[in-house]
Amino acid sequence: MHTMHTFVSLLRGINIGGHHLIKMPALKALYESMGFADVATYIQSGNVVFRTTKEDASSIEDLIETRLAKTFGFPVAVVLRTPSQLGKVIKASPYVAREGIDINRLAVAFLKSRPSAAHIKSLATVASKSTDEYVVAGSTVYLHCPNGFAKTMLTSTFFEKHLGVGTTARNWKTVTALHAMSVTAER
Repeated sequence: MHTMHTFVSLLRGINIGGHHLIKMPALKALYESMGFADVATYIQSGNVVFRTTKEDASSIEDLIETRLAKTFGFPVAVVLRTPSQLGKVIKASPYVAREGIDINRLAVAFLKSRPSAAHIKSLATVASKSTDEYVVAGSTVYLHCPNGFAKTMLTSTFFEKHLGVGTTARNWKTVTALHAMSVTAER
């Protein structure tokens, strides 16, 4: 019996403003066709929890990206995290425990790899104009946008451009929901 590994996959930029539309049943079917087990999607923004005997996250990301492009006809970046990685992300949030924080104003940007120190430094210069806060921790960026996400300059595109790595962001509620789903899938 091969050991099964649970992953949460986060797809970049699908079903936003009428672009790059992928229906969740089609996404689920695609994952199942790749031999993944216990496939479950969460809301429309491209979140899929699944289990596989494969262990190497970056090769699984490549596989999913290749199949998505082939099936749907446009490139979609995919970032994978394990349940324990997500758990650590949640525990390490610099904002959640702070007095007067509205968790609806918190988000996490997941990076495909760790950005360089030089990129992090230049990001600080550009982002200093923003009233929003962020903390880069490894391959995670924590966001606090007190005025909401609609007007923030700290978008996935902004981080991708200034950190030089693939990025996809989720609000706090989605992050915690995906963690709960992935922990349940592991049992």
